[in-house]
Amino acid sequence: MLSFVKFRLVDALDILLVALLAYYFLRFLKGTRAIRMLYGLFFLVAVSFIARWFDFKALGLIVNSLTTVWIVAFVIIFQPELRNILSMFGRYRPLRFLLKQGADAAAVDEIVDAAAQMKDHKTGALMVIERDIGLRDFIETGTRIEARVSASLIVSIFTPPAPLHDGAVIITGGQVMAAGCTLPLSDERYVESALGMRHRAGLGISAVTDAIAVIVSETTGKISFASRGKLLSGLTPSQLKYNIQQALAKEL
Repeated sequence: MLSFVKFRLVDALDILLVALLAYYFLRFLKGTRAIRMLYGLFFLVAVSFIARWFDFKALGLIVNSLTTVWIVAFVIIFQPELRNILSMFGRYRPLRFLLKQGADAAAVDEIVDAAAQMKDHKTGALMVIERDIGLRDFIETGTRIEARVSASLIVSIFTPPAPLHDGAVIITGGQVMAAGCTLPLSDERYVESALGMRHRAGLGISAVTDAIAVIVSETTGKISFASRGKLLSGLTPSQLKYNIQQALAKEL
């Protein structure tokens, strides 16, 4: 009866690829708020199939009118997740030659030295080190500097009443590209009550890009390190240097 249906090897491969894509997408969304939104979209799709199956005219008209905006709604609702998924492609080794390199060894020493000095004086600071994903959008929110990284320069930027001490410094390679930059804040619930704006900003930029952030608390003088949306706090200068080197050397 189904002799006209020819199942080819390419069809099996097609089904397998779609299944893998759906699996890894759902796995990526697991534990996020977006998974609940995805249930809502599944419900709309189910209603659409029901309307067509039973030939419900009124319901079908409403659902069909929404069909054209589903893709746009999907992109808007899952914009943070889609951005993170796409940015992950740039982390694979075959594509790394197209991207920028992180801070050099001398720059790392200067960053650690600056953090140690500001720790002793309880000078608040937020330093962001660009890795593979460009931070141009965030650099443009601040004041261009484009100067060689040095501990004295970084300390002078963050020492009040310097006009740029409240924003973030963004470092690319061996250069301080900009200061006074605005960063996205982490939306994790626990961050709001436990940490200040600098820590939330450091967590935020490390969550939406592969950049790493060094934060010095102006209240306690503690040094913190943010990477991939995770925070290590109360680090010594040697521990900070180790974490920066590990993050910059790690093959993703």
